[in-house]
Amino acid sequence: MIDRGSGPPVVLIPGIQGRWEWMSPGVDALAERHRVLTFSLGDAAGDDAWFDRWVRLIDRRLDDAGLESATIAGVSFGGLIAIRYAARRPSRVRRLVLASTPSPRYRLDPRQELHLRHPLLTFPLFLAGAIGRVSPEIFAARPRWTSRLQLGAEYGWRTVRARFNPPLMREWVRAWTSTDLTADCAQVTAPTLVITGEPGLDRVVRVASTLELLDFIPHARHTVLQGTGHVGIITKPREFASLLTETSALTGTTPGVASFSDAHAS
Repeated sequence: MIDRGSGPPVVLIPGIQGRWEWMSPGVDALAERHRVLTFSLGDAAGDDAWFDRWVRLIDRRLDDAGLESATIAGVSFGGLIAIRYAARRPSRVRRLVLASTPSPRYRLDPRQELHLRHPLLTFPLFLAGAIGRVSPEIFAARPRWTSRLQLGAEYGWRTVRARFNPPLMREWVRAWTSTDLTADCAQVTAPTLVITGEPGLDRVVRVASTLELLDFIPHARHTVLQGTGHVGIITKPREFASLLTETSALTGTTPGVASFSDAHAS
């Protein structure tokens, strides 16, 4: 179990790449002010449905840490797991944070369907596309070419060190597309913060799709992590950590945090 830092506890759930190491800059930043528990998606062993396995895995992580509850934060695909957990374990969720998470209405496009059918064969195309989608965000996150190259190199190194598992990713996507999370959203009772990047920079999950979560989760609020797109936890980890630390943003309207009606007006 990855258990770092001290302070208010946060369970951090990774995206579809499945490895917590991808989020390590965000883990380090959060650990300066929080006790951070995280894991890789493949750690959830069992023979039943993946979402049920992940619920049990989070239970075990909290139990092993001696915690009754925590803030549950999911990044991208990890946000869907966080929604399921918040619906099934409301007493253990102090707050719910969803970063660049796709809507339950999200549908795979033809390119993604092709990756799903042939995960190994199309993996080079998937990787090339991922680099192309993230590159503008890396460019926007740093003011100088040297720092941009450094950030890109660090991102690439984590790709090598914590490698994708395409067949396993296919299982997770199939579990997602066969699971109706709409009802789960309606059962969320925890204060919920939906974080997006800027619409022009998130080229992985459209900001408009993430904002649809406000239709489904009662009393959810929205804020923008400026200067980021889909991977703000990596490109601006301290700013990401600050959003989770500002607990008032989850219980009342503060500058930069839109209410339900404000988010729809935008």
